[in-house]
Amino acid sequence: MLLMTPLIAELERLYKGAEIDVVAEGPLAADVFATYFSVKHIYCLPRRGFKHPLSFLSLIFRIRRTRYDLIIDPCLRSGFSRTLARVFRARYKLGFDAQQSSTTLTHVVPESMAPHHMAQRPVALARWHASPAPDASPGFPAMDIRLSEDERTCGKTVVRELLAEQPQGKARCTVGIFADATGDKCYPAPWWSEFLATLRESSPRCAIVEIVPMHGRSMLGSRWPSYYSSSIRRMGAVMAAMDLVISADCGVMHLAVASQVPTMGLFCVTDAKVYGPYGTRSGSLLTHDLSAPEAARRVAAAFPDLFGAPAPQPGGVVPAPMRLVGR
Repeated sequence: MLLMTPLIAELERLYKGAEIDVVAEGPLAADVFATYFSVKHIYCLPRRGFKHPLSFLSLIFRIRRTRYDLIIDPCLRSGFSRTLARVFRARYKLGFDAQQSSTTLTHVVPESMAPHHMAQRPVALARWHASPAPDASPGFPAMDIRLSEDERTCGKTVVRELLAEQPQGKARCTVGIFADATGDKCYPAPWWSEFLATLRESSPRCAIVEIVPMHGRSMLGSRWPSYYSSSIRRMGAVMAAMDLVISADCGVMHLAVASQVPTMGLFCVTDAKVYGPYGTRSGSLLTHDLSAPEAARRVAAAFPDLFGAPAPQPGGVVPAPMRLVGR
């Protein structure tokens, strides 16, 4: 859902006054789009709907009562998404298709036209539908959960209180660390210890705050002030009050980007061209051939204003294997 926020922003730009319904699996879409003025209804299908057939089918039939002007299937090769597009009613149905022979869609865009980044693909769909001829469209909208001023103020208060517990002088910068991820994307605790030790050498007055994962346990040995919340908006508000968030490739990395805080995503398995942070001075660091200290030095070099390290090469690109996007 975080990766869908650029699509809603693009629809708002293209179709002033449009009313948008969002159909999602699971409950989090309600939080992601809570402050989007253009979003009229958010339909949250139960996860694993086949285990909850009555509630699942009831909601499907409720959505079917509306005849839409346009349905967008933003996913590549998702059978479930395409089935929903087939079931719901609309004058036009838009999506990608490899064979360009879909009987479900009225407007088919070749998969070859899909941008690499998952958040930019649905934006390309909307632009193609508005004007199939190439135009001078602006850059891609950033991911954004549109935190309110009240949420941001509360986030700043939380961070200020967390740092007040540290027995050090005023911090030069505040860095949030999310050290959890699934499977091989997760870096081990010793790796993070070396990484943070080197980062602190670059800026001894850099304050570290750990963002604790949903299981509620510290991934960094409880060495740093930490914040936990079951609410993605509260978590986003706290991260938005920081100067930088560093995270392995995971949903919290996307949440940080969508909270409009500079974010460095660490990638060792998945493709940064598809999932990497962009916008708000955010970027990706490919760590395949880097030690933890080397990775920390690369991060410090990418943010010289925070760490006092040498600036990266012109054009926002640091020597391989680092790739900065949307600096």
